[in-house]
Amino acid sequence: MPPDKLDAAIIFAPVGPLVPQALKAVKKGGSVICAGIHMSDIPSFPYSDLWEERSIESVANLTRRDGTEFMQLAPEVPIESQVTTYSLTDANQALNDLRAGKFDGSAVLTISGE
Repeated sequence: MPPDKLDAAIIFAPVGPLVPQALKAVKKGGSVICAGIHMSDIPSFPYSDLWEERSIESVANLTRRDGTEFMQLAPEVPIESQVTTYSLTDANQALNDLRAGKFDGSAVLTISGE
């Protein structure tokens, strides 16, 4: 969890269980924005996590301008990415590690020499 409550949280990952976590991270009146095209089911959570005028919103489409404005703002926000790389030939191992929860963040498949 962040050290201070957030005004809003944007979820790009298609992971429904992030929604209740994000609700806990936003302050009274805060919004959780689900920005993915697809998301897995959102699990049940206590009403108290939504209470105090918090909201959950989905974004169906973003404009090119939205993307440009976000990319201009992104360098000002300290974001830490966690990436585990696998060779394309190790794709099955990447899937097995994902299922087993052996890494945080994203798995990236690379082609040899890149």
